[in-house]
Amino acid sequence: MQARPWPWILALAAIVVATAGVLLAMGRVPICECGTVKLWHGEVVSSENSQHLTDWYTPSHIVHGMLFYAAGHFLMRRFGLMPRLVVATILEAAWEIAENTDAVIQRYREATIALDYFGDSVINSVSDIGAMWLGFLIAARLPAWATVALALAFEIGVALVIRDNLTLNVLMLIWPLDSVKAWQEGA
Repeated sequence: MQARPWPWILALAAIVVATAGVLLAMGRVPICECGTVKLWHGEVVSSENSQHLTDWYTPSHIVHGMLFYAAGHFLMRRFGLMPRLVVATILEAAWEIAENTDAVIQRYREATIALDYFGDSVINSVSDIGAMWLGFLIAARLPAWATVALALAFEIGVALVIRDNLTLNVLMLIWPLDSVKAWQEGA
């Protein structure tokens, strides 16, 4: 007999609402200051980047979900899918909050190509959590090899288009390399 999903769904909703509340309390804007909400914003070097529902960094959040699923599969094997998704959502929500602190925003601006980055809008952060859910559920349904192939396709594809991706983002936050930054800047 399967457990009822409603308590888990309510927990997921509560995490998202709490995250939005924390971000608003931190002074994050609810939506783009341009006054619109776009489904897609594809210009990376723009004051509207990370302000709309999806952008070139959305695949990174899908990959987060794939990685969280893999970690949950190994570390929480005896738990069901929904408890693992709740833990993954807590991790993603924590990242969205941390990513939007002044210290991390400043780090992005110093160490990466995100010179005009001023943080995410709340709607973008909430959408990023949704993208993580998508990646998590994709990983739950696909064979491991297909999930890895899809994650690599996202990473390589985004790197080719915008010279950035999850891997480069983490690298440049933790251990900035001048050669990577020069390549990202197109030099």
